[in-house]
Amino acid sequence: MGSDRPELDIPLPRGWTRHVKSAVLHAVSLAATALILARGRAAGGRSTRQRLIAELDRMDTEVAMLKEELAIKDGRWNRLPPRRRPFYTPIQRMRILQLKAARGWSSEQTARTFMINEQTLRSWMRRVDEEGEGSLIQIPQPVNRFPEFVRHLVRQLSTLLPGAGKVRIAQMLARAGLHLGATTVHRILKERVPIPEDEAGVLTDSPEIKTTVVTAKCPDHVWHVDLTTVPTCGGFWVPWPPHAWPQTWPFCWWIAVVIDHFSRAVVGFAVVLKAPTSAEIQHFIERAIDQVGAGPKYIVSDKGNQFWCRSYKQWCERRQIRPRFGAVGKHGSIALIERFIRSMKSEGTRRILVPFTLDAMRRELIIYLAWYNEHRPNQALNGLTPHEVYEGRRPANAMPRLEPRPKWPASSRCASPPARIRGSCGARFSLVVGYLEGRRHLPIVELRRAA
Repeated sequence: MGSDRPELDIPLPRGWTRHVKSAVLHAVSLAATALILARGRAAGGRSTRQRLIAELDRMDTEVAMLKEELAIKDGRWNRLPPRRRPFYTPIQRMRILQLKAARGWSSEQTARTFMINEQTLRSWMRRVDEEGEGSLIQIPQPVNRFPEFVRHLVRQLSTLLPGAGKVRIAQMLARAGLHLGATTVHRILKERVPIPEDEAGVLTDSPEIKTTVVTAKCPDHVWHVDLTTVPTCGGFWVPWPPHAWPQTWPFCWWIAVVIDHFSRAVVGFAVVLKAPTSAEIQHFIERAIDQVGAGPKYIVSDKGNQFWCRSYKQWCERRQIRPRFGAVGKHGSIALIERFIRSMKSEGTRRILVPFTLDAMRRELIIYLAWYNEHRPNQALNGLTPHEVYEGRRPANAMPRLEPRPKWPASSRCASPPARIRGSCGARFSLVVGYLEGRRHLPIVELRRAA
């Protein structure tokens, strides 16, 4: 515009229409790459205003992508006739009405959002004050009789913790004072309408690893060390070769972890910008040893370049540590630390927006590891937490328990682990779920006696 220079007439390549869809994918991926690089530079800049703007822009982008996900899923459900769509449960109906009140939506807006008939929604409003087990609308609160009370408690915990299976729920309740068997929890959960968050898709701990080479006899006897990457944008894929972003910041963080085999406790971690060298790994393990105050007799790792080299083996020899090497898929090899990394990602980093700043990323890992070591029951330890085993503390699930059955004989056995009754039988209590540092993916379960 306003220039005397003639416009360039660039001809389109022959057959370009056959590659439009591929070009769109490439353009989207290029834009995402540029955004990640820009946000990474802004997050590491000195200007607080630029950092806040970058974080706000990232939140806006995340909201837009979540809306797109919902639009795709809603489009699929809209193709189904209303009569063939699954029904909402009584508690879900109450949640819809609560959201309607909070949003100030009309019946038409609410019905359109949740893909239900407007007359159906009006019938819910007319019957909202019904009482009893068969009421159309229900709220998640404890009911009076014992069987329903226990069922509600288990279902409420399953709803609040969609990533927990029957064994994890039973162990959490046992630590809070209510001893239920895993089969009892499973039976209660089977009584309700199946939902996608049911235990069939839950990641559960693997059985205790039995190694035929090195057996941990006490804390700090055998350590496991490994590396993993955590992407900052949710994944690594791009449509052009080599079909992945470079595994370095700002596209991902590298995390090194050291775990004590005997107690499953995480005794050290480090976050770095790119793949660490063998010298950096040696320095990291030395910091973990200094922090713990004791060094292991064995260190188990894979055969990565950082470990399968002369420098690392010589360092182990100077430290009087015997290195042991395993391989992925080999029984009793590195499965223990691989299982922890899987839990860390599914329970931690995949449930948050991974930060671009190093300090923020370290803080998120510190909070998760504190929850993992102190509050999360480990199935390989029969419901104990890693720090209870590592520090030799009396486990919470061995404390006196609450007994809600009023006529239960005090001498009778309870669900494992056995524990004596606290106070008298027939106790009434409510479920209280707190969250470590406000992170809703890191729950702390507590049972409080009802007044």
